[in-house]
Amino acid sequence: MKLESARAYAIQTPPPNLGGVFWFFVRLETDDGRVGWGECAILFSMYGLHRSFSQLVEDNFNRYLKDQDPLNREALTKRMYEGFTSQSPGYFASGVISAFDIAMWDICGKHFDAPVCDLLGGRYRERMRTYTYIYANLAEGSMASTTGDWRENPSGVAEAGRRLVDEGFTGLKLDPIAYSGPAAPREFPMAEYDQAERTIELLREAVGTEADILIGTHGQMTPSVSRRLAKRLEKFDPLWLEEPCPPENAEEMARIAESTSIPIATGERLAFVHDFHRLFSAGACHYAQPDLGSCGGFTGARQIATLAEAHYVLLAPHVWGGPIITAAALQLDAAIPNFLIQESIHKSDLFFDEILKDPFVWEDGDLLLPDRPGLGFELDEAKIEPYLVK
Repeated sequence: MKLESARAYAIQTPPPNLGGVFWFFVRLETDDGRVGWGECAILFSMYGLHRSFSQLVEDNFNRYLKDQDPLNREALTKRMYEGFTSQSPGYFASGVISAFDIAMWDICGKHFDAPVCDLLGGRYRERMRTYTYIYANLAEGSMASTTGDWRENPSGVAEAGRRLVDEGFTGLKLDPIAYSGPAAPREFPMAEYDQAERTIELLREAVGTEADILIGTHGQMTPSVSRRLAKRLEKFDPLWLEEPCPPENAEEMARIAESTSIPIATGERLAFVHDFHRLFSAGACHYAQPDLGSCGGFTGARQIATLAEAHYVLLAPHVWGGPIITAAALQLDAAIPNFLIQESIHKSDLFFDEILKDPFVWEDGDLLLPDRPGLGFELDEAKIEPYLVK
């Protein structure tokens, strides 16, 4: 069996763009007709390089993977790591490698007629607890993410959170301070501290102990801001405080972790096991959030999970993208002992359902593991064609 061809699919999602404006898929095919799907994290949309994706996939496939046996997936991923990144990976290169790795594991699962989790060592579980960002007005079909501006409507957060709990979610995430976009970490005016505290207070009152509250920040705070904010929010017992400073400085994040009783979560913007080794060695987090679309795919994520286990760190894989990253995370979750909770774009439905051949099954707050081989999910190429970036 040899890898014969690769095709890149960069698509633009329809409003409200939950999971990102652009998704980036890779389709690998072997000489005996087996197809594997992979997906990058949303790195290209961040830099306006979505039109470059196809050329990157073609060039790297021809250099590293063409005519190779996908059963040698880990060796091939290592070859890409050493060549494409010069052993100094960043979010950009690691996303491309991750997509290829996921697709090769998908092919291997289909070759052996087994779900990927069984190739990773077997199953600890077949139901994966999920959380979602809070989106407003779900019942009315109009959605707004808490990464937007909630400052004028903390009661709306609580009402939307209550609806999600009634539907079955046991984990709810939000950014109580409006995300300002990529920028250096900054200080906040006192009014924003007050509004964040009030928002989380109302949300906790609305959901009680039926759901965990997860605090997102997107690394936009200085360490002093994170300490001040954490002191205000500790009394509401959130499950975690995420990226309390940019993830580039593990030592500073460790000092924040020492200063608060709220567990620290981070990892969505880290690449491969070495980034996570620095994080764990510093004692900088309690929950690791690798994104399989950027951390090295299954090959990288399995290494990260094992290293995390040795540090008593639990995994909460990050998903802000499409159904292939979600499917990959689901297979990893099933196969590791130190799984905590899985991010889901709502119930992994909505636009997912439109472009998948078989939908995800979400039940009572959990995503269920499919019995189909490989990732267990296939994209419908005819359905994604209208959304291709031209």
